[in-house]
Amino acid sequence: MKKLEHIGIAVKDIEAAKTKYKVILGVACYKEEVVESENVLTAFFQTADQKIELLQATSNDSAIAKFIEQRGEGMHHIAFEVDDLEKEIERLKTEGYHTIIKPKAGADNKTITFLHPKDANGVLIELCQSNR
Repeated sequence: MKKLEHIGIAVKDIEAAKTKYKVILGVACYKEEVVESENVLTAFFQTADQKIELLQATSNDSAIAKFIEQRGEGMHHIAFEVDDLEKEIERLKTEGYHTIIKPKAGADNKTITFLHPKDANGVLIELCQSNR
């Protein structure tokens, strides 16, 4: 793992959440993006080396909509950047960890996958590789 890439926060109203996080973090949102494959609208904030990703469902059957329905708004995942996603997946699989999706395009020009929360003390872990 290279570094903590971002923390994802599920929200019902991304515009209201952007206003709150602009005040909390002292910086404006630098990027919004719709990720069609996940039925989600994202908004990113960055302070120094840390990023916060706000996630709003664009469909009632999206993972974010289901998450909010079951747990309410709040922290959805922690993302770690890796140099070689396929190699990291294989390393973790040999240690008994499980991914819940095949690698695919994610927000912010990344290829992503997720580790099952049961493998990480109930925390959804995203692994992401930059496509730059």
